Amino acid sequence: MRIAVCDDCRQDACAVRELLPGQEVTLYGSTESLLSDVEQGGKHFDLYLLDIFMENSMSGIELAGKLRAWDEAAVICFVSASNDFYREAYDLYAVQYLIKPIGREELEKLLDKVEKIFIKNKEETLGYSWRRASGVIPYGKILYISSREHVLSIHCTDGRVQESTGKLSDLEQKICGDTFLRCHQSFIVNVYHIREIAGMDLVLAEKGEKVPISRRYYAAVQERYRKLLFEEVGWE
Repeated sequence: MRIAVCDDCRQDACAVRELLPGQEVTLYGSTESLLSDVEQGGKHFDLYLLDIFMENSMSGIELAGKLRAWDEAAVICFVSASNDFYREAYDLYAVQYLIKPIGREELEKLLDKVEKIFIKNKEETLGYSWRRASGVIPYGKILYISSREHVLSIHCTDGRVQESTGKLSDLEQKICGDTFLRCHQSFIVNVYHIREIAGMDLVLAEKGEKVPISRRYYAAVQERYRKLLFEEVGWE
């Protein structure tokens, strides 16, 4: 796994690298150098471990926002000496939030979670049937699914909208769980593409597109989203 560790404390960064044997780990002492390698150098990492507090540099929170805009599928984990930035991490859909000092067990759980995300997005697909055409779309390429008069519209990350026959209630029974959430009478959303919850809308990471949340589903969506983000931190 290719991992970028961004921390202005070299001792902390090296300690994390020592706990990641067998992984391809690149250390960065500033947020600007990591961002430059991604935007200018074309580098891509499977996981970004970002320290939130960075002296004489943009914060890890700011960097995460720029990485998310550049790489919509970026898997980000925040590292901090406190949990004061829980809300910001929640809004940026960090896969985890670790408190220093980081232990081996915590990192092993994090890698296991990231690997499960990759496997899920790679292997699971949604089948569609429309008129005389049929096929499958990987879960990871689906932003959300809308429904109108028994016609499902599958909205994809590349801008494609694939129509399919079916009922949203039937689809909910088949796919909702780890990856998809029912958020409205007419919408199911892929939680891995959510950037933040803004009022009664889910804002998607790709282009800031909004998917509505109805009052009926709001509490369940908020709780499920929070648990998925921090299920291993133990915050309830």
